[in-house]
Amino acid sequence: MASTPNQADRNRQRKSPRPKHVPQRTCISCRQKGDKRGLIRIVRTPEHLVEIDPTGKRNGRGAYLCHQERCWDRALSGTMLGKALNTELPDDTRQELKTFAATLGDDAEARIAENS
Repeated sequence: MASTPNQADRNRQRKSPRPKHVPQRTCISCRQKGDKRGLIRIVRTPEHLVEIDPTGKRNGRGAYLCHQERCWDRALSGTMLGKALNTELPDDTRQELKTFAATLGDDAEARIAENS
């Protein structure tokens, strides 16, 4: 038995709205999953520059790190970040990222906005 158009409209109205999808990403250092907005994205641009991406939307290959300084230290001390981005990290870029990591104890969100 087919339902009438009015019945279908009422059934649709009774349903609650769908919860908004929140993208999940994984920190490359500690492997903890979290909301995309809760992690810091580092991107290798098409020009092969490695930068912090405050918007999370820049074009290029990205890797995510959480706000813990030890994760940054671990990722920057070895080849972990370079492998995730498929590139070699120049020493000056590595030093800039270490400087940023040192400020994570402060308000990290403000620092990300300043770098944009």
